[in-house]
Amino acid sequence: MTTTREQHLTTLLTGAGLVTIGKLVGSLTTLGERVIIGRVLSPDAYGEVSVGLALLAFATTASLVGFSQGVPRYVSRFDDEADRRGVWLGGLVVTGVVALALTALLLVNVEFLTETLLSRADSPRMLALFVLALPFVVGMKITVAAIRGHNNAIYRIYAQDLAYPLTRLVLLVALLYVGLDVLAAGYAYLVAAGLSFVVALLLLHRLTALRGRIRTHVREVGRFSLPVVVSGVLTVLLTRTDTLMLSYFRDTYEVGQYAAAYPIANGLIIVISSFGFLYLPLASRLDADDEHEEIDSIYTTTTKWIYLVTFPALLTFVLFADDVVAIVFGGAYSEAPIALAILSVGFFTNAIGGRNRETISALGVTTYLLVVNGAAFGINVVLNLWLIPPYGLVGAAIASATAYGVLNLTACLILWHRWDITPLSRWSVRTFLVLPIALVPPAYLASQYLSLSIFTLLPWLVIVGLLSIAVVAVTGCLQADDRIVVEFAENALGVRIPLIRRFLPPEGQD
Repeated sequence: MTTTREQHLTTLLTGAGLVTIGKLVGSLTTLGERVIIGRVLSPDAYGEVSVGLALLAFATTASLVGFSQGVPRYVSRFDDEADRRGVWLGGLVVTGVVALALTALLLVNVEFLTETLLSRADSPRMLALFVLALPFVVGMKITVAAIRGHNNAIYRIYAQDLAYPLTRLVLLVALLYVGLDVLAAGYAYLVAAGLSFVVALLLLHRLTALRGRIRTHVREVGRFSLPVVVSGVLTVLLTRTDTLMLSYFRDTYEVGQYAAAYPIANGLIIVISSFGFLYLPLASRLDADDEHEEIDSIYTTTTKWIYLVTFPALLTFVLFADDVVAIVFGGAYSEAPIALAILSVGFFTNAIGGRNRETISALGVTTYLLVVNGAAFGINVVLNLWLIPPYGLVGAAIASATAYGVLNLTACLILWHRWDITPLSRWSVRTFLVLPIALVPPAYLASQYLSLSIFTLLPWLVIVGLLSIAVVAVTGCLQADDRIVVEFAENALGVRIPLIRRFLPPEGQD
């Protein structure tokens, strides 16, 4: 008989699998977009585009005023279409008004922003295009948040992971071909955001008719979302402060070098964020039923597998950083590898901590998110101020990596102290220890004699991944709940994974 925990894990794994595919496509497309800009234009021009993207990311998060978390949480708690429609529409109106106001403010000050951060003649027009894209990006994200509340992963993939990045990429290539330089990125983002917003609306309409009776819950969702506003802005500042401060203290050439390392290292969180799409509404429903032990079990199991799946990429990005940057961006970005290695370690703390912030959000005490993100942001700013002037992109990378470590440690401590929920079990701790002990020495030795190329990078990752699974299996890191993960993988692949079942404990046995 299928237990409730098995049903929850299977649902989460199915959603994570779908979202991982979508995120892989979206992330690879976004990386391809950055690679095209970085290779066709100069590192300076790439740095300028990176500053524009940082500004758009900050403005988007500020405009969402926390509703990107509140909308899926409350949509998932209602069954009546009038309530679900009202939650989405209320969020769309509130965030739309904020986005339009912020768009007007930024357009008025675009010359000041250019003088402060940028230098090229086309920079004011480029920034203006990114700013004009803001209302459409916000509308798309709120609509995708409502889709998330329906536990629908495939529609999110269509709107956010396919329509948005693929449209940008096609437009970018076409506009660069006709000679638009940095303006190509601005036009690509503007048009793609508008199209993706329309696609998201059409898809949401299939789940909940956009016309009909509504019962708005703006005050209720707003109370939940208000602490998320500040914490969300702090989160984006945490990811973008280094770029903006580099552009202020150094030059756009160094920003371009750093921006080459950042999206590669950011690939480490694809698996983590994939689990998060359905994790929030699932954990929210479990919290509503006061099933905190179930949340703890699912959180611990998924964290161990996130760590396991992410570890091969960490090993590669740290030990073969020069090869990875050369494969992706080319020889013009020779200063980026050291930043890639440092940032990868920082991003990997997300794998150790798992979906800690999503868990806090699902439990409804969003003021804790303010504490978590505030502590990390404060440390990031102080370290950036201290390290960027003398050390440039290396200082920025150290600051960001340290801040991510503080972020995840603080979130995990809050979960443990407040709810006795933790990513640590005897199986996960063993996994966290045995993988680096077993694989780092031989991988380091290999890095002294081998160089990776575009043809050998993927086979290397596959080999390290298989070795990771073998190490985990033979060292007693597997538990009974892992049978669900193995069966899901076998069904998804259509093959039976050899030998691993002999290392799985019987059902019901720890």
